[in-house]
Amino acid sequence: MPMELLIGFLIGAVLAGVISGSIFFKRGIEYRKAQAENAIGSAEKEAERIIEAANEEADSKKKIALVEAKDEIHKSRTELEKEIKDRRSELSRQERRIQQKEESLDKKTDQFEKKEEQLQKKLKAADEKLEEAEKIKKSEMDVLEKISQLTTEQAKEQLLSMLDAELVHEKALRIQQNEQQIKETCEEKARALISLAVSKCAADQVSETAVSVVPLPSDEMKGRIIGREGRNIRTLETLTGVELIIDDTPEAITLSCFDPARREVARIALEKLIADGRIHPARIEEMVDKAKREVEHRIKQEGERAILETNVHGMHHELVRLIGRLHYRTSYRQNVLTHSIEVAHLCGIMASELGVDAACARRAGLLHDVGKALSYEIEGSHVQIGVDVCRKYKESPEIIHAVEAHHGDVECRTVIAALVQAADAISAARPGARNENYENYIKRLEKLEEICSSYEGVEKSYAIQAGREVRIMVVPEQVNDEKMVLVAREIAKRIENEMQYPGQIKVHLIRESRAIEYAK
Repeated sequence: MPMELLIGFLIGAVLAGVISGSIFFKRGIEYRKAQAENAIGSAEKEAERIIEAANEEADSKKKIALVEAKDEIHKSRTELEKEIKDRRSELSRQERRIQQKEESLDKKTDQFEKKEEQLQKKLKAADEKLEEAEKIKKSEMDVLEKISQLTTEQAKEQLLSMLDAELVHEKALRIQQNEQQIKETCEEKARALISLAVSKCAADQVSETAVSVVPLPSDEMKGRIIGREGRNIRTLETLTGVELIIDDTPEAITLSCFDPARREVARIALEKLIADGRIHPARIEEMVDKAKREVEHRIKQEGERAILETNVHGMHHELVRLIGRLHYRTSYRQNVLTHSIEVAHLCGIMASELGVDAACARRAGLLHDVGKALSYEIEGSHVQIGVDVCRKYKESPEIIHAVEAHHGDVECRTVIAALVQAADAISAARPGARNENYENYIKRLEKLEEICSSYEGVEKSYAIQAGREVRIMVVPEQVNDEKMVLVAREIAKRIENEMQYPGQIKVHLIRESRAIEYAK
């Protein structure tokens, strides 16, 4: 029984605990529910308070904005009224000014009308007096005609004839005096200008020679330059058209050619070969090509130097190159580029003294002998060649005319043409500037090469040994061995018939065939 009581007691205790737990749980839930309801109520009240505060703040800001807007509107209205008032006052002032101007204009108009009436009256009176004077003049003329028994026209003719007779002698004397005075003044001014130009322009005169000397490191180099059976020296002479003179002169070789450009190519090529040490036909061809490029570069540099030295700008690049070629051109032993630069300076100085365009004068002086750069290649005088070149590269008509007239082929029509003519004569007249014998020698060699090059199948021709020999390279495909004899004889006969020369000239034809192949 005690166990059952204990169990019953325990069950009762458990049931009591469960019941009391459920009662406490329910009360907890109700308590929490009450707290939640209280929190919700307080939150709603807080929300209502916040909304009410926001509405009050919004109303306050709205009132403030309305007050500010009203103030701004009032301020704007005040400013606008003030501006309107100012404009109205300005308009009223302008109206008063316009009214005053209209009144003054009306007064002036009235005055002008009164003056016009007075002028009309005066003009009418003047016309009446003029008519009266004409009547008096006519009556007096009638009286004079009756007295002199001459009409008015006859009297005028008689007076003019008498006046002409009296003035003829006086006009002749005046013209003679003026001509003499102008002539003396012009001569004095011309002498002064020329003296000033010559004194300011002190260009050096360089006499060109027909030979160049190349120094050698040793005499052994002469044998290497000649090569086996002379193949090296023949190749160099064939490619350059220059004669190599190898004599007893120690450690030196002389290059002989009348054309300075060819001689310069040969000199540069030979110096490169000597410095390199490898001398054979293929290397010679390579060095000659390099030398030709160097000479072309030097020509360009000389042209640019002449342009800068004479202060001539805006010239076509081909004209600059042609001017540079004049560095390797001589005329009467005078370097043509040096001569052209000197003429340009002289023209510029004289043009400045005369008040003429000095830049145009310098340009004409620099270009006056540009035709000589092509006189080896184009037939015709250097004057005509220069005119054609200047016209081709769009030079001005004034420059073209100065080039055309600088030797008197046409009459000078401009001051610049006359200045170029005078400057050319001044430069050429310097002591030692010209030598007729040398020029004739050059012309003879040019004529000799021209005759040889005119035949079909001739590739190149070079006059060497001061014109005592001419070497002619022919195209192997066009001229065979049998035809070479006939061509050589025809050239020799033509030289005999068309040229005058001392001694004899050796005509040397060269026909070379090559076969080139590459080992790969």
